[in-house]
Amino acid sequence: MPERSHTKPFSGRRFGKKPGNRAFSTSRPSYGGSRPSFGGGRPQFKKRPFSGGAKGGSRGGFKGGSFFDLSQFVNKAVITEEVEKFIPEHKFTDFHIEPRLKDAIVSKGYIAPTPIQDRAIPHVLMGQDVVGIANTGTGKTATFLIPLINKILKNKNERVLVMVPTRELAVQIGDELRGFTPGLGIYSAICVGGASIGPQISQLRRRPNFVIGTPGRLKDLLERRALNLSDFGTAVLDEADRMLDMGFINDMKTILALLPSPRHTLFFSATLSKEIENLIGQFLKEPVRISVKTRETSASIDQDVVRVPKGGDKLTVLHDLLLKPGFEKVLIFGRTKHGVEKLSKMLVQRGFKSESIHGNKTQNARQRALDGFKKGHTNILVATDVAARGLDISGVSHVINYDLPASREDYVHRIGRTGRAGKRGMALTFIEA
Repeated sequence: MPERSHTKPFSGRRFGKKPGNRAFSTSRPSYGGSRPSFGGGRPQFKKRPFSGGAKGGSRGGFKGGSFFDLSQFVNKAVITEEVEKFIPEHKFTDFHIEPRLKDAIVSKGYIAPTPIQDRAIPHVLMGQDVVGIANTGTGKTATFLIPLINKILKNKNERVLVMVPTRELAVQIGDELRGFTPGLGIYSAICVGGASIGPQISQLRRRPNFVIGTPGRLKDLLERRALNLSDFGTAVLDEADRMLDMGFINDMKTILALLPSPRHTLFFSATLSKEIENLIGQFLKEPVRISVKTRETSASIDQDVVRVPKGGDKLTVLHDLLLKPGFEKVLIFGRTKHGVEKLSKMLVQRGFKSESIHGNKTQNARQRALDGFKKGHTNILVATDVAARGLDISGVSHVINYDLPASREDYVHRIGRTGRAGKRGMALTFIEA
């Protein structure tokens, strides 16, 4: 069962006013909206998309006539008194996998599976199609990598196609794959846009067991006849909902249709829309559905708003925030590629250690920026939603929505980068008052 917590009720106090905490104070912004109303410990969202800039008051109007309630951005982290721990049915050593793979898993320090791993791995090992519904950061990558590596160890002719929405997620999966396969003779090719296609074509000529890529680049390689899917017996779509949101639906259908049938197909998604259900019905055979998604936003994340006076200097408000104690590793979200790049440069000019990731950067530049943030060489990363999708970064102390998210789903995804692995996190959303 997923973890459940028994918690104290929300006190109604605004962020920074809790006794014993250092209050956030500045002459420019103010924090907190009207007293929020919560159901089930999470913020209440309207179904309409966000757009434009907010006006003052407890309810703000967006351009174009759509409205939102500020309470959706305000929520206190839950103080856990008692926790009913998830108890897995298996240990990794219990799975029917090759001893060499078990040794690699143990060497990585894996002992007890996460809920999605515990429930899905046995079905993947049996060759069943699986639809896994789980939030980012729940161990989905190992959920499909471990049983599929085992499949390849039993038959080195097996080939696996992994489709993902972003370059960063493809690189992360490739890194995790290498961590499970030292000395096992299993190879992969990362096929993503923003990087030279020549080396990727060379990698494909070696017939790697895993091909991990984004739909656009995979389609390009197929059109160049550098990639032939006729001998791929397994397909994985990770973060299928995000690929749909990014407009890859036709590419996804085209690529899936080129795979042989019957095949082994795995879908992983945080949400299930009508379009995703149609894809499942079209391309999966009697899939096992496994859901461990228990809440949209983590109970360990403080959420609040930063009110910026109309016509005020938004950058200076951000500057003052970043100077306060506790802002150790900050992920800032902007709406556009140009805006993200400009903001990061302005922060550097003000003496901050900042980097940016967005679609206009090359893959190598994005990876350098991400690595620097992960290793602590920089403590501020400014990103667009697309560039940051699927990133697994430990220790993010704060997420700042410098620009409002375009949708409720984007908001949930953004703030999920903090408050991970049992740590407290904080999410702040800039609102023009």
